[in-house]
Amino acid sequence: MRHGAPSFNKMSNTWIYLPHLKEHEDSLTPNVLLGKGRTGVSLVLGIPTVKREKQSYLISTLSSLFYELSPEELTDIVVIVFVAEVDSAYVQGVAESIMTKFPDEVNSGILEVVTASPHFYPSFSQLKETLGDSKERVKWRTKQNLDYSFLMLYAQQKGSYYVQLEDDIAAKEGYLQAMKTFAKQNPEDWLILEFSQLGFIGKMFRTSDLPMLVEFILMFYKDKPIDWLLDHILWVKVCHPEKGEVHCSRKKDVLRRRYKPSLFQHIGIHSSLKGKIQKLKDRDFGKQTLFKAHTNPPAELKTSLTAYESHTLERAYLGQDFFWGMSPVIGDFVQISFHQPQPVKGYLFRSGNIETNGDKLYNTTVEVLPSDVSLNTTLFLDAKREFLSFVALGAFVNGVAEGTIDPLMEKISAIRLVIHSDSDVWALLSEVTGIWRVGCRTPVKPVKNLKKVG
Repeated sequence: MRHGAPSFNKMSNTWIYLPHLKEHEDSLTPNVLLGKGRTGVSLVLGIPTVKREKQSYLISTLSSLFYELSPEELTDIVVIVFVAEVDSAYVQGVAESIMTKFPDEVNSGILEVVTASPHFYPSFSQLKETLGDSKERVKWRTKQNLDYSFLMLYAQQKGSYYVQLEDDIAAKEGYLQAMKTFAKQNPEDWLILEFSQLGFIGKMFRTSDLPMLVEFILMFYKDKPIDWLLDHILWVKVCHPEKGEVHCSRKKDVLRRRYKPSLFQHIGIHSSLKGKIQKLKDRDFGKQTLFKAHTNPPAELKTSLTAYESHTLERAYLGQDFFWGMSPVIGDFVQISFHQPQPVKGYLFRSGNIETNGDKLYNTTVEVLPSDVSLNTTLFLDAKREFLSFVALGAFVNGVAEGTIDPLMEKISAIRLVIHSDSDVWALLSEVTGIWRVGCRTPVKPVKNLKKVG
């Protein structure tokens, strides 16, 4: 245990429902692999993750959650990844992968990775087959109930509201503020606020209600799946056995309130249950904004990257789509050559989008070609002043390249992006624009695939 991880030993009833915990003193002590012990936030997002047979969606899920959050929003959340496995090598591998992909979020305390003691889980060998489920499925849903319970207990002292998520979802842009606003608009008595209609995705609770919820779940964790148990809690709290289903549904709707459109979409295909294909989609989620369109001046476009399907550079430049280039390597480039030199004041290139936020540009510079090659060399420091030489002005940081262009350059003939190292992800450009003194919109010349720079 690190960073002052809370122990759950004070919740004495846990020992009643899980008597095997008495055999080991540390069975309810969480092991914090990554984290700074952040507390006092508004929202705590909980994500249990397990080893999947086919494909992991965890990194994509985290990228989607962090996409375009403001500094103010980042100071008011904690995202907890609970690695619900006892294989220490696998657990450590997940922690290392998260640290590599999200160092800023981990070091600032926004993102935590925790796991349970190997003694937390009971033996699943004596489970009864119920509800017509196979023994493997009963074991899967039983362990899932324990995973949710552990995560809720860990999260209860960290903030005001707890939101249950899964490790294979995509978030809608602006989801965080939407959840906060909806919670403020519903100050009266509710138990669950729903931000997705699927399963246990996007369910918000007051952290003050978590101990009661966990105790109910642990009472029946071997009997039914989590979403059924939640419905039973509502029934117990408000339904009258003599007043019928209509009255009961109306009463439950007071405690369980639905936000539309949904803020989270299920993206996984391969379930954490071995062999199960999960194609469920939330029809209330709607379409994501995957690129931002701008009016750019006419230009000839060149790239050494191969576009994936119809996601071409030309369509991205015209504001019709995003550009998705496959497998960037050192020397790959994207070049925009204007038909007429342009008085450009600045530039903005954004890589990744809310669904594919991991496909960013890394170790990539922004270079411009001034139309006036006779400018004083001191303006460009040690840049070569040969004809058609490009000048490096900036680079991508956290997937975004944004900057100004010295007015002494006057007009620019071309802008290009140059990749300086091989990448293990594709490159997706969701926003391409400059700050123009003069601009117009006409068709661009078709993209040419050329040899790499260098």
